Amino acid sequence: MAVGILLITHEGIGNSLVAVAQRLLRTLPLRVEAMEVPFDGDPDSLLPQASAALRRVDGGQGVLVLTDLYGSTPSNLAAKVARLGTPVRRVSALSLPMLLRVLNYAELELDELPAVAAAGTRNGVIIDEA
Repeated sequence: MAVGILLITHEGIGNSLVAVAQRLLRTLPLRVEAMEVPFDGDPDSLLPQASAALRRVDGGQGVLVLTDLYGSTPSNLAAKVARLGTPVRRVSALSLPMLLRVLNYAELELDELPAVAAAGTRNGVIIDEA
């Protein structure tokens, strides 16, 4: 049993991040799926699709839902998904360093992964003065 990872993002973001992670890591250690929300998408009408994605990635220990922008439609959809009964933790400001960091700590419990995700994004920011 393992934690699943669901990316709920704006169009053009989630699937690209999963593809790059797959290319870099070869084999993803957790179930990962991306759901890209249309810019005119309605969270209520997208909830059945998001619920199905949540069930597909849930490995029995809950799901970490990563969104790109807090307060946006994908984030609002993630909030609705979190109320469906499956244990869910949500983190916004999704980035490639965040996703890779989470995947590199695949053995951790759901409650530990939000801090790992946030550290991935924080530590991924480098100001290059070159």
